[in-house]
Amino acid sequence: MTKSIMIQGTGSNVGKSMLVAGLCRAALRRGLSVAPFKPQNMSNNAAVTADGGEIGRAQALQALACKIPLTVHMNPVLLKPESDVGSQIVLQGKRFATAKAREYATLKPQLMERVLESFSLLKSQHDLVIVEGAGSPAEINLRNGDIANMGFAQAADVPVILAGDIDRGGVIAQIVGTQAVIDPSDADLIKGFIINKFRGDPTLFDDGYAMIGQRTGWRGFGVLPYFSEAWKLPAEDALDLQGTQNKGKIHIVCLGLSRIANFDDLDPLAQEPDVRLTMLRAGQAIPGDATLVIIPGSKSTRADLAFLRAQGWDIDLQAHVRRGGHVLGICGGYQMLGDSISDPEGIEGTPGTTKGLGLLQVQTTMSNDKRLTETQAVHAATGQGFSGYEIHIGRTDGPDRKTPFATVTNRPEGATNGHISGSYLHGMFSDDGFRAAFLQNLGAVVSGASYAATVDTTLESLADHIEAHLDVESILNTAA
Repeated sequence: MTKSIMIQGTGSNVGKSMLVAGLCRAALRRGLSVAPFKPQNMSNNAAVTADGGEIGRAQALQALACKIPLTVHMNPVLLKPESDVGSQIVLQGKRFATAKAREYATLKPQLMERVLESFSLLKSQHDLVIVEGAGSPAEINLRNGDIANMGFAQAADVPVILAGDIDRGGVIAQIVGTQAVIDPSDADLIKGFIINKFRGDPTLFDDGYAMIGQRTGWRGFGVLPYFSEAWKLPAEDALDLQGTQNKGKIHIVCLGLSRIANFDDLDPLAQEPDVRLTMLRAGQAIPGDATLVIIPGSKSTRADLAFLRAQGWDIDLQAHVRRGGHVLGICGGYQMLGDSISDPEGIEGTPGTTKGLGLLQVQTTMSNDKRLTETQAVHAATGQGFSGYEIHIGRTDGPDRKTPFATVTNRPEGATNGHISGSYLHGMFSDDGFRAAFLQNLGAVVSGASYAATVDTTLESLADHIEAHLDVESILNTAA
């Protein structure tokens, strides 16, 4: 009979995704068929699945740890924030609705049915399903109708292990306080705790570890030191975005948009020794020594174009182009480079048209049709074939499409004008051949490393790390 276990956290960004990925690989090593599952995720960093939908990037990484194809059932509810108060709801891989937080609460009973449907399907296909919670069960104001943490765990009868983040401080209060505020029936589902992201000598926390066990009655499964290789794995949260400390001669600058999406496009670049990658924050100017400026994807293109202008980056880009610098817009960034972005139906916000940056002679019109597909393309400038994926709304056309960025089955994709390029293709830099050709075209010396192999090796190291410091056998035996 298929078993399952759920890793919940004392808050967001406490390391749940990494723990699940490492445990998935550890379970796989034991000969188990294992799959990841997250009932509800909130992220603008999505992956295209083999069954033609989209899921959160963390579940895509966890599926890699399990060495199985991506499916929409690994993350049946994906919330993609479009504004400060509203999100697009992706249900089992497809756009379902756009709702504000208060409206979303009324949809949860309907969504729970589909969540349990997806969970049941995964359980029917695997020996073990490792579930990741979202946020914290201590957010008891959200408990009514919850589908992400204890509401799901109760409905699916899944045992829970609670992870706390000692790097934030106050980890004793995090865990003991969670037990204090949640309902006793929910607390009964929690079988133990993990201390995550410890720095220094773990024995210095022996007393604190014992106190948590004494006060909660929960079993401790170990203290996990900070995993120093985490930067080699795709980040899901935009708060985790960092540049590199490399001293490479090729300086690539990415604009940190307020609603940045699919930012894992940049991860392979960060691992190239001859590339110095800078993630530009609000208020920072584009450096004068930038070789390439990347305008990344966005969940709300017109709003992020206004954000871009508010930072003065439109003026900096003009100066960068005058100096002969290169510009690459990906997806929403491609749309921003054009003459105009029209949203007559108000799909991403207030209906209307916004003037673009005017660096490419193209125009974009938003529509309800969403393109989700894995793609094989050939880069026009280098002749290099590569794999990527599309995940966007809107159609872009104009004179600069006559000089495309790439070709896809003999049709033009994207646009170029001198050193300025735009493309709808995500994931291009994960293709080792393309990344090498593209960077060599900029004058870089490339490493020749395989990005996929690097990620897999790092997942192995993560599993080794978890095996060395946590009681993995007992964690897996807790599954029911």
